[in-house]
Amino acid sequence: MDSKHLRHFVAVAEHSHFTLAAKALHIAQPALSISIKKFEQHLGVELFRREDRKVTLTHEGKVLYEHAKRVLQQLEDAQLAIDELKGLEKGEVRLGAPSMMGSYFFPEIMMAFKMQYPNLKLTLVDAGTGSIKQMLLDGELDFGVINNEDVPEDLEVDPLLDSEMVAVVGKQHPIAQQETITFEQFFDNELVMFQPGYFHRDFIDKKIKQYGKEVQFSFETNLLPVILNIVKHEFAITALLELVTQHEADVVAVPFEERVRLNLALAWRRDGYLSVADRTFIEFVKQYT
Repeated sequence: MDSKHLRHFVAVAEHSHFTLAAKALHIAQPALSISIKKFEQHLGVELFRREDRKVTLTHEGKVLYEHAKRVLQQLEDAQLAIDELKGLEKGEVRLGAPSMMGSYFFPEIMMAFKMQYPNLKLTLVDAGTGSIKQMLLDGELDFGVINNEDVPEDLEVDPLLDSEMVAVVGKQHPIAQQETITFEQFFDNELVMFQPGYFHRDFIDKKIKQYGKEVQFSFETNLLPVILNIVKHEFAITALLELVTQHEADVVAVPFEERVRLNLALAWRRDGYLSVADRTFIEFVKQYT
């Protein structure tokens, strides 16, 4: 007597119908009928009365049904216990990511991961890379997306995404017709930017010092939808990763004349404990990079 036969038997008993039971089990109806017939032959008893299109349990079938339900429940409980020990059925994966990555890169990955491991909790924290590094070191996050440069020695990194930073303008903005834009041109416009601590804002601040420009930011906010709305209505322009513009129809990406490539990495504490769930998440993310 094996668990497959028990599952087939219980499904037919609960549906009182071979075709409906087969659909529930995701197998062909003839295969289910053969399985039940072999099971009856193995036991030496008839488990079902077959009347027209409906089947009912015999006395022997009713006796077996009560035992079969308990056995299958115990098997399910045993599997759950093992999965919990492996860290794949209970637990939490805590990820820190800047707004652009959290909004456009990770949602698909997180939904796919959740479908495969439905009982795991996924927590996504929106923060700048400076804050993410500190939260990783403090043990407040399991993973974080950071700029893959000047990485603290206490962090381990795995390359995640190589993306270009571009100027982002409204569709009717004069700059939208340009093939490229210089940093001097960029700084001469009204700007809406994330606050300091986000990798692209920190990069722009370095460029401002490099060019010796005095720039007055018209808007500062860490809310990406607000930034995009301001740009779409042409109150200001901004600088974002190109992946954002690939998902937004009402803005235009204009590369900087001095091309800007940003290397982002998934980081975690070098000496920190990684549960099986954490290691599984790392491998899962690698499939998308």
